[in-house]
Amino acid sequence: MVRAAILPAVGSPLEIADIDLPEPGPGQVRVRLAAAGVCHSDLSLSNGTMRVPVPAVLGHEGAGTVVSVGEGVTAVAPGDGVVLNWAPSCGGCHACSIGEVWLCANALAGAADVYARRPDGTELHPGLNVAAFAEETVVAADCVLPVPDGVPLTDAALLGCAVLTGYGAVHHSARVREGETVAVYGVGGVGLATLQAARIAGASRIIAVDVSPEKEGLARSAGATDYVVASEQTAREIRALTGGQGVDVAVECVGRAVTIRTAWESTRRGGRTTVVGIGGKDQRVTFNALELFHWGRTLSGCVYGNCDPAVDLPVLAGHIRAGRLDLGVLVTDRIGLDDIPAAFAHMVAGKGGRALIVF
Repeated sequence: MVRAAILPAVGSPLEIADIDLPEPGPGQVRVRLAAAGVCHSDLSLSNGTMRVPVPAVLGHEGAGTVVSVGEGVTAVAPGDGVVLNWAPSCGGCHACSIGEVWLCANALAGAADVYARRPDGTELHPGLNVAAFAEETVVAADCVLPVPDGVPLTDAALLGCAVLTGYGAVHHSARVREGETVAVYGVGGVGLATLQAARIAGASRIIAVDVSPEKEGLARSAGATDYVVASEQTAREIRALTGGQGVDVAVECVGRAVTIRTAWESTRRGGRTTVVGIGGKDQRVTFNALELFHWGRTLSGCVYGNCDPAVDLPVLAGHIRAGRLDLGVLVTDRIGLDDIPAAFAHMVAGKGGRALIVF
């Protein structure tokens, strides 16, 4: 038995309870969690914005130590530190065949599996494949990657989603070039990672935008050169900060129609707007045909930072070891498993950066 945070049904409060976690079968790995990040995607799963089979144990951003392995597993062994990879690529679908592994058609196939049970026999699904909101979890072997050398195990949890997403949004999706100007909408965990990635890319001006004035210090510690409190005048303020042109790149990390539209309007003619935030189906963004022609901007979605974790984790580790990437800046709260509901409430209220569950 291990303690876990269970989502009994969409829209229901999380329940912290014991679950019966089996030993790993063929091709599986059992991991004792060191830490797990509380991501806005977990909130989206709990409220139905994103759908997964329920009841489920949520949590997809985590790192820990291998406890045991099933038959046929050779890539890791008991005692190894690993980062959980919630979206493993299958290698065989069309997206994988053309190198776009972040769009793998089968990445979330494991979320429909039964991976554990409640003491009364109720079947549980593993959230986004990895069920990181638990003291221990059992995952497919392709859902773990070695923790890079020089990265503390607890901090490594952040590499599993926030950092890969923010880094990839800048370096793979928007492809920020040295000297360009960047605006980042939303100063949560992903937004803070995006700010640092823009600084690493050599952006000349990095403008952070958030509804909360209290986040300015946090944003500047992550690399923001300017801070704008979101309002109806945000796009105009950003154009004023960039000589009337708008930024070369805007990265939206919120997932709201009004924020996406504002990010678009704050991007210069011919610039790039990248949407990282996950919004609901009711969030409609409209454009007219003339403005699409006139402004010549590129608007693109960004899934998991358009990253290949196996390739990008060693790159990120290099930045961490060199002091260019500070994982600690992302974390504003270190909490226990019982504190996840409060962390959800803080996200809804727009407070803080990343909450990190430390086991």
